[in-house]
Amino acid sequence: MDFYEVIHSRRAIRKYKADMVPRETILKILDAANWAPSGMNMQQWEFIVVSGEKKKEMGESYGRFAEVYTADWEDAARKAAFLQFARSFGGAPIIVVALTRGSKDETTRKMHLESVSAAFENLLLAACAEGLGSCWMTGPLRDEASIRRILEIPEDREIVALTPIGYPDMKAEPPARLDPELKNKVRWVD
Repeated sequence: MDFYEVIHSRRAIRKYKADMVPRETILKILDAANWAPSGMNMQQWEFIVVSGEKKKEMGESYGRFAEVYTADWEDAARKAAFLQFARSFGGAPIIVVALTRGSKDETTRKMHLESVSAAFENLLLAACAEGLGSCWMTGPLRDEASIRRILEIPEDREIVALTPIGYPDMKAEPPARLDPELKNKVRWVD
């Protein structure tokens, strides 16, 4: 797939086939993440690939939050779909969790978060190029304490984001771009 085609075709996927993704493919995607630019070339990202019982525990955690989050939703079908997604991460066979080193210095912390975000974007684009779906998620971090406990994440690591990874079992339409001609989002300065 052409680079720009990958960028334009990547979508947030919220329903996956149960088929396991081969380890070699996961490593290929993580290698793409590992080639991201990073502040001071620290390459300060770490990834946890979660499946099986630990993935189920993460779904239980996110499901509890989702029940509270959707409590006042009037659209029953939308609520049920969201709860199903939250409890199973859309049925994806794996979840990839991105971590970085923590820092009390706000400038360093920001550099770490930006670097891991660049790596995470590479991961999402590589997954798309491999015919896989993903969905950049931070919602499950509302119960970060449970995720830390489930995955035994030390306190000196910060969770940046996570994504389910798997073969898509849905077709996501491209959302409209805000300011597609870039008239308001770009300012030229001479």
